[in-house]
Amino acid sequence: MKVRVRYFASIREALGQGGEELQTRTGTLGGLRDELIARGAPYASVLARGRAVRMALDQDMSDESAALREGCEVAFFPPVTGG
Repeated sequence: MKVRVRYFASIREALGQGGEELQTRTGTLGGLRDELIARGAPYASVLARGRAVRMALDQDMSDESAALREGCEVAFFPPVTGG
């Protein structure tokens, strides 16, 4: 299925792009993250398991079990801190 992926903050900077449209074979956010990690550097380092990465599906915060659907928008971003 085709999905739109957006990258924010330090993830966007590391990847050198704010987003892309891609074809995926997986059905979940976690599976998509794994597919991106499998691309190798720099995806593997910024989206690596064990790194704090937040995800949203169609602008709603979601966990890795969230189901993808054709044409959905996925966002990856680091946790936000502030004071």
